[in-house]
Amino acid sequence: MEKNYEALKLENQLCFPLYAASRDVIKQYKPMLDKLELTYTQYIVMMVLWERQQITTKEMGKMLHLDSGTLTPLLKKMEGKGLVSRKRSEFDERNLTVTITEKGMQLRDAAVEIPAQMVKCNALDAEESATLYKLLYKIMDAAQ
Repeated sequence: MEKNYEALKLENQLCFPLYAASRDVIKQYKPMLDKLELTYTQYIVMMVLWERQQITTKEMGKMLHLDSGTLTPLLKKMEGKGLVSRKRSEFDERNLTVTITEKGMQLRDAAVEIPAQMVKCNALDAEESATLYKLLYKIMDAAQ
């Protein structure tokens, strides 16, 4: 039986343009996030906290598709910067609650223009962006 190696060509892989596009988009965030002294991952954590103010690490990990091995050191570093506080549950020590601090909330004012600036950086119109958003979430949901 002859093997078909066409499937192994980079040009035939969905994963590659997803990976490369993700890297390119995150690279475009970098100058704006450098002004806030945040990494991209810290920024998405802050977006969750600006919306919720308080959340368990388990819920946050699920929302952001991050495991505890990634989230724990990230949150420790953010706590060291004074952006968040972490507290163990009195009822179940395994549950850790993350709360945004006043300093973390103040950072929201400096970040509020980032989404509008990022819209200008991509080559998609509003309809294409909405379609891509739905398709990416379909992929993410299927992976769960």
